[in-house]
Amino acid sequence: MSGDDSGVRENLSYERFGVAVRELAQTIADDGYQPDIVLSIARGGVFVAGGLAYALDCKNLHLVNVEFYTGVGTTLEMPVMLAPVPNVIDFSAKKVLITDDVADTGKTLKLVRDFCLDHVAEVRSAVIYEKSQSLVKCEYVWKRTDAWINFPWSVESPVVRRAGQVLDA
Repeated sequence: MSGDDSGVRENLSYERFGVAVRELAQTIADDGYQPDIVLSIARGGVFVAGGLAYALDCKNLHLVNVEFYTGVGTTLEMPVMLAPVPNVIDFSAKKVLITDDVADTGKTLKLVRDFCLDHVAEVRSAVIYEKSQSLVKCEYVWKRTDAWINFPWSVESPVVRRAGQVLDA
């Protein structure tokens, strides 16, 4: 998520997240789009994908791990897919719905969309939030904002630290 100097925050609770996913699913259904596969961009997209897959009655759920953010407001130059990369043959001639929690720069969504484009019948994207600077304009967006977003799954510190990580003071 890109930095925001205004101090404005978009706070998403788990309860509001449930409402957001259901409303997003209704928008997709009302549009007549029935994905064969829901493709989640991990990690934040996992929550969105699960909710949408249930609401859209789609049992074919895939996950792709992409590394881009290395810290708050810091990124790699370009996002990279981490192993195991999905097998594109599984997507052949399918309608795919790519999900993520936020389209911030849009670079991650673009990487995954480009990965799918030559192999699928159709690809669309759904996010909870989309920022104005996103390279990818998603077909399905619950809310547009340029505020810093506090997601319920990432606002608190992990309950366990991996070996070698420094604990907050």
